[in-house]
Amino acid sequence: MKKSAPAKKSLRIPAFAKINSCLHIIAKRPDGYHELRTIFQTISLRDTLHLSLKKDSDLFELLFTSDDPAMPLGNDNLVVRAVHAFQREFGLRGSLGVHLEKKIPVARGLGGGSSDAAATLIGLMRLTDATLPLAKMIKLAAGLGADVPFFLFGGRALAVNRGDEIYPLADLPKRSVVIVSPKGIGVSTKDAYEWASAELTKDAEPHKLFRFCALCWSRQESRLSNDFESPVFRRHPRLEEIRAGLLQRGAADAALAGSGSAVFGIFRNPAQARRSAREFPEDSVFVVETISRAKYGQAMGWRAR
Repeated sequence: MKKSAPAKKSLRIPAFAKINSCLHIIAKRPDGYHELRTIFQTISLRDTLHLSLKKDSDLFELLFTSDDPAMPLGNDNLVVRAVHAFQREFGLRGSLGVHLEKKIPVARGLGGGSSDAAATLIGLMRLTDATLPLAKMIKLAAGLGADVPFFLFGGRALAVNRGDEIYPLADLPKRSVVIVSPKGIGVSTKDAYEWASAELTKDAEPHKLFRFCALCWSRQESRLSNDFESPVFRRHPRLEEIRAGLLQRGAADAALAGSGSAVFGIFRNPAQARRSAREFPEDSVFVVETISRAKYGQAMGWRAR
């Protein structure tokens, strides 16, 4: 009798980028990390992960590839780390193939690596029909990186502590977003935190926290703010010029993305966003839109509950 081929399951899952509508660095923590207060927002710029699992062995084997030749494929990649974390939790067996189509610029403050890790976890949950209480899923994600838990939820959310404690917030109206990823300028997250730490004072700023709390629970759009801007713009003046250029071209507001070096502008008019994008011919520019939590859950095929 002819042996049947081992069962193979596969799926494709998006990994969306994020912006921060505000990002406040409160202080350096005893564990060496920084205490943050930030509001995340998912946007439609995305990577894509292709996962396939063949149950052909009692052992486990991973083959990870990417269309980006600069992408590290070893254990320092967050996708690989996410796979191994899942395998330790569930005892995954067989041959797993993961291919990453990379569209989110690397090291630009858009959360691409963290989103890839979260999408990997969600994809593996779907692929294997595994279940895990949300609290454990968040813990698994937080072990990979501070931003990873947010990408289990998507939409708009408050993040505190290291940025790994997440509280979903009411979605705001959909907006167009122009992302400018500047040519030849990279900002190390480690360097950005060191620069920002040098500007932190020991005096509390209660007015900043009060404004932040009001912003969190408001359904109205407020001014963007990012504590990384001052130290990063001082060292890379062109980023401040890009921000000013977006505002001059009709952005309702603009800011540095995370710790940089991408800069984004919020537009209420999609046509104006597209016109503005043409004004940065030397840079990589993306015209995208904000994504609500419900649409994020639909796209991922999984919703945090």
